[in-house]
Amino acid sequence: MSTTVTAIGLVGAVAPVTRRVRAYFAPVNRTAGAPTLFDAAQLGTFTLSSPPAPWVDLGWCSKFVRKSATKIGALTTGAPAVVQSQVVTQVEATVQLEFESWGKLQLALAAGSQQMNLLKTVNGAAANGSGGVAATAIPLMAGSTATSLNVGAAAAAQFQVGELVSVDEDYVAQVGFVGSGVSAAYVSSPGSVANDINYIRRVSLNVGRVVSIANGVLQLGAPLLAGAAPSGMQVSPVVGFVDREGGGFFQEWSGLFVMGGEQGDRMIYHYPRLQAMQGSAEIVEPLAGPLEKVKLAGGFRALPVKDANDGEMVLCFRSYLPGAMRAI
Repeated sequence: MSTTVTAIGLVGAVAPVTRRVRAYFAPVNRTAGAPTLFDAAQLGTFTLSSPPAPWVDLGWCSKFVRKSATKIGALTTGAPAVVQSQVVTQVEATVQLEFESWGKLQLALAAGSQQMNLLKTVNGAAANGSGGVAATAIPLMAGSTATSLNVGAAAAAQFQVGELVSVDEDYVAQVGFVGSGVSAAYVSSPGSVANDINYIRRVSLNVGRVVSIANGVLQLGAPLLAGAAPSGMQVSPVVGFVDREGGGFFQEWSGLFVMGGEQGDRMIYHYPRLQAMQGSAEIVEPLAGPLEKVKLAGGFRALPVKDANDGEMVLCFRSYLPGAMRAI
């Protein structure tokens, strides 16, 4: 009796070749200081167009540059001094990129501070840079979900297909981080926001676009970031978004950047905590003729988290998933 063993050859390792970078966002619980962690061992091979919850696809980005400002110093002893060991004296990392698409999340992440919704105003409202006095919001009824907002037949007549909406709770003197799903602003006192009942909806990232209206229900084109909307929340029509140069609030989010290699490999950069380190900026890219493409430019600084495996404080996790049968 004999056994034949077939040798399987490995393909030589080569430097990864990639086309573009895909960006993803997940919320940070600002009150608890808990970011969203990504486990590449479990989820690293996800389909780029369908990220695992709670990660949200931000689309393709370009000019992706990650920099390490970590400094390593030498410990010397003796005369003359001789290097005996090395120590890390500073740990810092930054990320810069340009978003290929504009949307509520891309605008908010690149804004540097609060990114606000332009709520539809009441007739005759005094002009204000971030929107005047907002029209009365519409309360949600029971049966609403992350994609269907039950407002009743009478109220539904006030909305139009294609309209943007902000869905969140009333502001009733809350202090601290506000916003459903994502902390969109920090309120130090009711007076600082003029006790505006619509303030949370004014800053909320829990927004959607109405794609159909039937039987008193507003159907949204995508699920709300905060998930199913409970009764008691209210809906405000939105005409667009606005951010401001200045402001003391720092957006914070968990970031994931994926480069899909042409040989089946994949590079993943996971920053559990990122904060904007610059104000809103745009990059103009010439197209054919007089046309120009305007892209959002973002710059972010990484903040530390503790790795549960060994207690080290780290800023970024870089994972590499080799292609099938590649030499390692």
